[in-house]
Amino acid sequence: MKLDILVFGAHPDDAELGAGATIAKEVSKGKKVGIVDLTRGELGTRGSAEIRDKEAAKAAEILGVTVRENMEFADGFFVNDKEHQLELIKIIRKYRPEIVLCNAVDDRHIDHGKGSKLVSDACFLSGLMKIDTKMDGDDSWQEAWRPKLIYHFIQWKNLEPDFVVDVSGFIEKKTDAIMAYGSQFYDPDSDEPETPISSKNFTDSVNYRARDLGRIIGVDYAEGFTVERYVGVDSLDDLI
Repeated sequence: MKLDILVFGAHPDDAELGAGATIAKEVSKGKKVGIVDLTRGELGTRGSAEIRDKEAAKAAEILGVTVRENMEFADGFFVNDKEHQLELIKIIRKYRPEIVLCNAVDDRHIDHGKGSKLVSDACFLSGLMKIDTKMDGDDSWQEAWRPKLIYHFIQWKNLEPDFVVDVSGFIEKKTDAIMAYGSQFYDPDSDEPETPISSKNFTDSVNYRARDLGRIIGVDYAEGFTVERYVGVDSLDDLI
């Protein structure tokens, strides 16, 4: 199955928090979008891996993505090495995306920066024909594939975006997808321990960051991304 966009997140909910509205917008335009979570978030203070599996499935349904997979790498301890790169190469070659979205290049959680570099490196290596890969249970060799573009969403840290996407009209769907993770985010009735992302202030911050980025470009809401190379436009008219 070929996808237009493949979104990688170190943990279930990373994709929703960083690019949920952009994902929903692209799906509404007829794009085939998939999400791949690197870990099950099993080290998270609240909830459990099993709970987050169910929450991730619900969020994927809300966003309307074509497919969602979990690599089941070790939360907190996965590394950017040959073994992990090869597993991601298989996934990239399986779905052959034109665009990849992935974690912030630098962030509070150590898995975010690690995941960002791991995905970026795997995207490059996936284009090398002399790296042989097969999907488990399939005898056929995969063809080399390198995504055209890699963009990194913004997470805890307020990194300066290289470009922003107008997501006006899709912020409610993003919010619904985030709140599908009931174990992780603000719930005044929860008796779970407090975490940096379980406060109402954090949940509100997702909205007001999008409002502020939107304000800067003259729209209601926007999501920001950083790039690995210059952003090219065909004409000055392409800018909003």
